[in-house]
Amino acid sequence: MCFWYAISISILTTFSLSLFAHDNPSMRIKGRILNSEFESLSFADISLWHQDSILLEGTSSDFEGLFQLSFSYNKAYDYSLRIDYVGSKTFLKKLDLNPSDSFIDLGNIYLEEGYEIAEVSVNGQSGEEDWADLCCASALVFKQANTIQSKSVLDANALQKVNAPNNLVDMLSLASGVEENVACGVCFTNNLSINGLAGQYTAILIDGTPMYGNLASVYGLNGIPSSLIDYVEITKGPNSAMYGSEAVAGVLNVITKDPKKQALIQLDLRGSSHLESFNNIIFSPKIGKNVHASFGVDYAYMNSYYDSNEDGFGDIVNMDRISAFGKINLDRPQNRKLTLFARYYSEDRRNGVEAFLRKRAYKRLRGDSNIYGESIYTKRWEILGAYDLPTQAFARLDYSFSGHYQDSYYGVDHYTAQQYIVYTNLNGRRYIKKHDLSTGLTFRYQYYNDNTVATPDSINKGNLHQFIAGGYAEDAWEITDKFALLFGTRLDYYQKHGLIPAPRFNLRYKPSVWTTFRLNMGTGFRIVNLFTEDHAFVTGNRQLEILEDLNPERSYNINAQFSHLIDMGKGFGSLNFEAYYTYFTNAIFPDYSEAHKIIYKNLEAYAQVMGLNFSYNQQFEFPLSMTFSGGWSYGEQNEKDDAGNRNADRLVFAPFWNGNWVVAYNISPWQLSLAYSGTITGPMRLPEVFDLNGSGQPELTARPTQSKPFSIQTFQINKGFEKANLVLYMGIQNLLNYKQSLSPLVGYNDPNTRAGFSDYFDTAYAYSSIDGREFYLGLRWFLHKKKP
Repeated sequence: MCFWYAISISILTTFSLSLFAHDNPSMRIKGRILNSEFESLSFADISLWHQDSILLEGTSSDFEGLFQLSFSYNKAYDYSLRIDYVGSKTFLKKLDLNPSDSFIDLGNIYLEEGYEIAEVSVNGQSGEEDWADLCCASALVFKQANTIQSKSVLDANALQKVNAPNNLVDMLSLASGVEENVACGVCFTNNLSINGLAGQYTAILIDGTPMYGNLASVYGLNGIPSSLIDYVEITKGPNSAMYGSEAVAGVLNVITKDPKKQALIQLDLRGSSHLESFNNIIFSPKIGKNVHASFGVDYAYMNSYYDSNEDGFGDIVNMDRISAFGKINLDRPQNRKLTLFARYYSEDRRNGVEAFLRKRAYKRLRGDSNIYGESIYTKRWEILGAYDLPTQAFARLDYSFSGHYQDSYYGVDHYTAQQYIVYTNLNGRRYIKKHDLSTGLTFRYQYYNDNTVATPDSINKGNLHQFIAGGYAEDAWEITDKFALLFGTRLDYYQKHGLIPAPRFNLRYKPSVWTTFRLNMGTGFRIVNLFTEDHAFVTGNRQLEILEDLNPERSYNINAQFSHLIDMGKGFGSLNFEAYYTYFTNAIFPDYSEAHKIIYKNLEAYAQVMGLNFSYNQQFEFPLSMTFSGGWSYGEQNEKDDAGNRNADRLVFAPFWNGNWVVAYNISPWQLSLAYSGTITGPMRLPEVFDLNGSGQPELTARPTQSKPFSIQTFQINKGFEKANLVLYMGIQNLLNYKQSLSPLVGYNDPNTRAGFSDYFDTAYAYSSIDGREFYLGLRWFLHKKKP
């Protein structure tokens, strides 16, 4: 640990000295790309040329249309700027540069509409795009961000035209290296894992704010509707240096939509053959001269019993779920930011035997000792925002407040929990020569209380208060036109564990405009909140056993990535490869090896996760686009037995390999598009469980402890009606009607007890779909704002 303290202190010292560093003058150009309708153009290709023949530097615009180029000025060169964007005419501009100017702001750059391709392949906006983009699909839903650290971006608007996801979990089903983990075979609660690590190692952010505690990461992710999401930033590898605990495997940053870019009214209605209904409406008015607002409601409903595997329990969870949200942005001088976002989420989630669900009988049967069911009431509120201080140097205050309430019955077991989180982050940023310096001070207060042995302390009456204060500093240093280095550290103070350092290093090498190599190294830490992370101790009949006081987990990670852009005239694409390795000390993984038990302790040895990922995206000159991605991973936990020998066990529910694909084609004259997407999941280790024989005793042979590969595929058609501002879409999910071969439940058929109340009842064998093929039909309607 002393080594990491020394590293952190040296980074902070170097950071401070770099504030006063001097270097040869360099030049930086920035601007914003817009179309003739004043809409931002995302991922436009920007390149800097000498005499229109020698390519010097290149980048792409972000979701706001903003771009920045840094280069060393040479007075012998004649500089030209070129901007390319599918569907727009190429923009060319000769630059008259003065060597005394280190920073040039080109302001807004407007592109004229061209004739090449009517649809836009990647666009972070929704509601007021070109009509062809509204109704037509594109497979390029992912894009590699132009950052030093490895980061990819998932576009929500493009996904709506591929598989019409309902929420955040659905959206990420096509993301390479990101997996949904189902935590229970009855209530189907879930979390999101990155690169083979369970969901509790993934930090979930809303607009850059880490406000999702462990309780919400299990019971709240389905409640983030896709209707409020603009895009999701996926950052793999340890990010504790920026976001503290929970950011060991990576970060999923959900960016909500900008009210200014939305249609006045947006309506999306959808129904399925399983009698599910998903509906949302958003109203985005302009209030006065400077205020842009959005107010929306998202509602999901399912109230049917469906049991195709005949285990006596519903295959599809029933629910009433509502999410009401609002966002307000205020236009301020010098593009300073002031935004406020609020959301209220309520879910009535239930499943069980037929008698528990029919005619909403669960309302009077919650906790019944004869009719088994699981009923989860969740209520959550969130308030967050950002305020740019009126200072000459950039300074911003990010803040969030959230409350999460849980009232659940798992059979007769009653589980209640409350969690409150207050988070503030005051951060500053400054450009000095080739250094992009950022620093921040954070404070997080977390209150957690439940009715389990997690909070038995009579001194504080069962309440758990946690105060976390920390600071971080980073320097993104453009060493040369080809080399860039990011180094930084974080120091957090925990009342129980003291100071915890978390440094990180990131290196980027660009031998050409088209090719980029990245190397990311860092450490991570995680403070375990056991009872909010694994609710298997209340569902089923496994007994929880904690063998010792659980210390913070530490991780050490290295991640290497290769990215290459593919230029095909009017088409374009990208190829990405990634390799990663994570080493854990004090690792804590649930041990299901003993029947009727879940055992937790810090590993005396170590755990490790390693793997490879790849992705290939291609947009052709004709209206065909496609994405292919996949990966291989290996994770194991090592422990010593009584004789001191090391035993290695693979991590459960971590696929050995996986793949994803999207292929989309547009028929513009008919305002029609077709999209075929899917995932394939390789074998994974499963917990050891035993079915019961005719007398109600466990069989001598366990169920298979390794799953077979399976594939879930979707086909969707979108049809636009321009004059009516309407898009109809229909599709088939789980095209091949795949179902998990064995029930996710064990002990459900005990002849000596009622279903669900056997001593052998267990819900821990859920690893894939059990509900089969589903047809869905929906419509989207837009009422555009009047042009000023």
